Amino acid sequence: MKVLVVGNGGREHALLWALSREDPRPELHATRPNPGMAALAEPVDLSPEDVAGVASWADEAEMDLVIVGPEAPLAKGLVDRLSDRGVPAFGPTAAAARIEASKAFAKELMESAGVPTARHRTFRAFSEAEAHIRREGAPVVVKASGLAAGKGAVVCQTVDEAVDAAREMLEADAFGEAGRQVVVEEYMEGEELSVFGVSDGEDVRLLLPSQDHKPVGEGDTGPNTGGMGAYAPLSLATPELLHIIRDRVFRPTLDALRQEGCPFRGLLYAGLMLTDEGPRVVEFNCRFGDPEAQAVLPLLESSLMDLLLPVAVGDRLSEADPRWRAGSALTTVVASEGYPGTYSKGRSVEVPEELEDDRGILVFHAGTGSRDGQLVTAGGRVAAVTGVGRTLQEARDRSLAGAQRFRFEGAYFRRDIGWREFARSEAARP
Repeated sequence: MKVLVVGNGGREHALLWALSREDPRPELHATRPNPGMAALAEPVDLSPEDVAGVASWADEAEMDLVIVGPEAPLAKGLVDRLSDRGVPAFGPTAAAARIEASKAFAKELMESAGVPTARHRTFRAFSEAEAHIRREGAPVVVKASGLAAGKGAVVCQTVDEAVDAAREMLEADAFGEAGRQVVVEEYMEGEELSVFGVSDGEDVRLLLPSQDHKPVGEGDTGPNTGGMGAYAPLSLATPELLHIIRDRVFRPTLDALRQEGCPFRGLLYAGLMLTDEGPRVVEFNCRFGDPEAQAVLPLLESSLMDLLLPVAVGDRLSEADPRWRAGSALTTVVASEGYPGTYSKGRSVEVPEELEDDRGILVFHAGTGSRDGQLVTAGGRVAAVTGVGRTLQEARDRSLAGAQRFRFEGAYFRRDIGWREFARSEAARP
């Protein structure tokens, strides 16, 4: 079995790690892998966003499966090109990937399907967005409609902040093409939940729920990032709640996409807010979340290939549900100083040899590179350090111990990932 993983970040490293544990182990390849991935896969010197080049290479190399990690190549139609060449690919078509690539499209789809989400309006003209914001008041959320690497949602506590955010997107070109259209939506109170669903276009299998921490600062303060950490499982995600999410969120959304003529085959990610009225959708993504994948995949006991391959070849999902290991996983992202704003690259990274062999600690490289044989920083989120343990406390202790040993100048990480779950545990004590 020959498998190509498209992408070179922490999510893709986690996917390669999970696939490397399959029996028999597949022959793994990856597009321009980061140094951590390079130990697991043969490199393919193509950009993940070179859809024509990747499709051609996968066809000529007779890949049995291509797994597309990031959203950008999905939105650009990589799966469409692979399908045209008869190469099995896990991921949605460009038309189905609009569920993430266009927040305006996603909102319209949810509205037509009756999927619970925030009240919203979509704007292309700043003057109209400003008038709406001043009329509705704050707090409010302003989102770039297009792909913005997880940083296009601005939670605004005042009207002036919201007006400034809309102006930055629509007039100052802060997010380029992604911000030419903005969605202004109500601010929802509650706790967030991330749920992955593997779909064959009709049916869906929900994976272990997790919770992401988007803000850069401890206590969930500061600007949003691509994610500063995650943990799984969480006590709020009861079987009863997951049934509600499957029936009220995933199934009507998948039905609506199929009726639109673009059935969703791949990984549908629902970012949810658990409000007093029940779960409501914050956003959909068309791929595995990052860093949620780094917390969820280490707990998967059954075969990842058995979930992905049927979808890629056009079959229906099997009746077998994924099985999960007992215990918890917690991921701490080690970021460059200044992220999500301006940060330096090329700083030397020290990783003790024994760290990646430590029992219960997994290091997933994200923004790393190599210079003269030395590991260096190459991005804002440099690595995701996952601790796995019998309890969430044990997982956090291991994650933080690993993060402290992944060293470079200006390294920053949050020490409070999972704080809500720990607060719940403390409150439940007699």
